[in-house]
Amino acid sequence: MRVLLTVAASVTAAGAAVWAAERLLTRSRPETRYGRYARWVHPAGRWRAAPLNRVADSRLLRLLGERVPPVAFVSDITDVVYVNYVVDARLLAPLVPAGLELQRVGERGDLAVLTFLGYRHGHLGPARLGRWRRLLPSPLQSNWRLYVRHARTGMAGVHFLSTAIGRTPHALGARLLAEGLPMHVLGRASRLVTADGRIDLRLDPGRGTAPDATARLVPLPERPVDGPWRSAFADYEEMLAHCVPQDRALSVQPWRGRLVRQEISLGIPLERCVPLSGTVTSAACALVGEAEPFAFLVPFVRFRFGGETYEPL
Repeated sequence: MRVLLTVAASVTAAGAAVWAAERLLTRSRPETRYGRYARWVHPAGRWRAAPLNRVADSRLLRLLGERVPPVAFVSDITDVVYVNYVVDARLLAPLVPAGLELQRVGERGDLAVLTFLGYRHGHLGPARLGRWRRLLPSPLQSNWRLYVRHARTGMAGVHFLSTAIGRTPHALGARLLAEGLPMHVLGRASRLVTADGRIDLRLDPGRGTAPDATARLVPLPERPVDGPWRSAFADYEEMLAHCVPQDRALSVQPWRGRLVRQEISLGIPLERCVPLSGTVTSAACALVGEAEPFAFLVPFVRFRFGGETYEPL
């Protein structure tokens, strides 16, 4: 009996210590509307989701995750759909954390771009696995991003407002270990590419907090000379040069006074980008006002995450 009481007391003390640590960390890492500290809800039923929600929203586990050395990841991604919006920069500026600033576009510098991507991984996993990586799954993922630069150094990159993936283990791993990836879980996700090139993309959060989108798109025979992008860019190639070569993710840790820089390698030739036309409905509508979407496709991307480094904020 005495042993049981001792164990119970130890468990109670440990629980109280964890609760106190979470409360303390919440003061320096408060909940935000977007980003890694936005509220996380799994799309499963209430009872199944509850323990997962606790893990994903734990500040203490994420603090411990910051101490885990990053691992190089590789994926052979196919059919990346870029859906973009040219938006009044005043609408997007409040979404950028202190220390970063929007990459502004347009003749007067009063516009900015928001993009969401939908794509399927090709055996996402650690590069060190080599050919054994072929045994790993290929989930569908979506990234929602702004184009930003570090206010102090001018270093350019993307800042993720939200990311979502179709598998819970991947989402929890990114949530706890990757500072720049505010990963959520999609309730249902599908992407169909037909023989004639038509693309049907569906991102459904279900009961969870992942962003939603539905797109039905077809390839255009040639690059357009006009479109919603025209208010910010002189031609289609200039738009692609802004949206595509973004091989760095930037986020901030104000409680440490530092910028987090995640280096990725994509190496996408702009001539491979295929313009798309069609209909899009998405969660972005709440952020972009009346801005019209425009889309393009990258058929194949060799993705490599190289590592994570830090700069003074």
